[in-house]
Amino acid sequence: MYLLTMFGNLIIILAIISDPHLHTPMYFFLSNLSFVDICFTSTTIPKMLVNIQTQNKDITYTGCITQMYFFIHFVGLDSFLLTVMAYDRLVAICYPLHYMVIMNPQLCVLLVLVSWIMIVSLFYCTSLGVYLSSAATHNSYSSATASVMYTVVTPMLNPFIYSLRNKDIKRTLKDFLGQILGKSQLSCG
Repeated sequence: MYLLTMFGNLIIILAIISDPHLHTPMYFFLSNLSFVDICFTSTTIPKMLVNIQTQNKDITYTGCITQMYFFIHFVGLDSFLLTVMAYDRLVAICYPLHYMVIMNPQLCVLLVLVSWIMIVSLFYCTSLGVYLSSAATHNSYSSATASVMYTVVTPMLNPFIYSLRNKDIKRTLKDFLGQILGKSQLSCG
């Protein structure tokens, strides 16, 4: 599932970068969401895989705080980027004639930067406090199940939910993957 998450999100990013027709605000936000999902998943899953392989659940205090820092950061970014994407679609639907004026490149970059900056003020203090104060009261089985669903399944499904229902992305992915497979067949043949 981890590899599928990484591969799916990376393919979305590369497809959007490779097709000039997809250089629009919606796809700019989608590629940022894919990048954040890669980072979000990579924050916890490699350590979890090592723990499963070695049957050792130890983590240093510094490692735990560092992992928590990045985990909260990327969870918050995911939430803010989804909010920004919703705003983008609102503008596209409600103000279609003014869409390109409202959602100009400067605003898109600003919205992404604000998403990154808002995490510091909103999520770090509250989430860290909640996490550290309630660690003793959690049911370990239900916490583990919820963690896997949130850290693995959601980022794995995001490329499918936000991309593969879109005909432009389907076309670009078909062309992009065709180019990759064509190059690999040429080097093998």
